[in-house]
Amino acid sequence: MQNIFKILDKTSNALKVLSAIGLTSMMFLTFFDVVGRKFGHPIFGSIEIVSFLAIITIAAALPYTHKIDGHIGVEIIVRLLPEKIQTVINILTQSLCLFFFSLATWQMLLYANDTHASGELSMNLGFPVYLLMYVVSFGLLIFSLTMLESIINNIIKLRD
Repeated sequence: MQNIFKILDKTSNALKVLSAIGLTSMMFLTFFDVVGRKFGHPIFGSIEIVSFLAIITIAAALPYTHKIDGHIGVEIIVRLLPEKIQTVINILTQSLCLFFFSLATWQMLLYANDTHASGELSMNLGFPVYLLMYVVSFGLLIFSLTMLESIINNIIKLRD
C-alpha cells in the first residue's frame, strides 16, 4: 500500500509542476499578447490558449492542494469537538467528496470519449478538445485517489 501512496505522491508532485508551468505560461502569454496588441500584433488564439492553460492548471493543482489541505473549509464548530469525532467527520465528508469526484472523473472520461469520437476542435486554433478533457479526467482521477488515501489514513488514525 505504501508503494501505491509513493507513486501517488510522485504523480501529484508532477501535476503540481505542470500546474505551475501552466500558470506561468498564462502569465507570459497574456503579457506578450497585451504588449503585441499595443504595437498592432496580437497573438492569434491567445484567449483560447489561456483558457486551455487555465483548465490544465486547475485540474493539475487539485491533487496537491488536497494533499496539503489547501482547500477552503469551514470548521468553526468542528474544531470544538473531540479529535476522534473530528476524524469521523473528516472520513464522512471525504467519502462524500470521493463519491462525487469519482462520478465527475467518470463523466469527464465519457465526455472526452464523445468529443474524440465526434472530432470536435477548438474554434480558432482547431485544437482537439478531447485532449484537454483527458487531462482533466486524469487530474480528477489522481484527486480522487488522493482523497481515498486521506480516507485510509484517517481510518488508520481512528483505529489507533
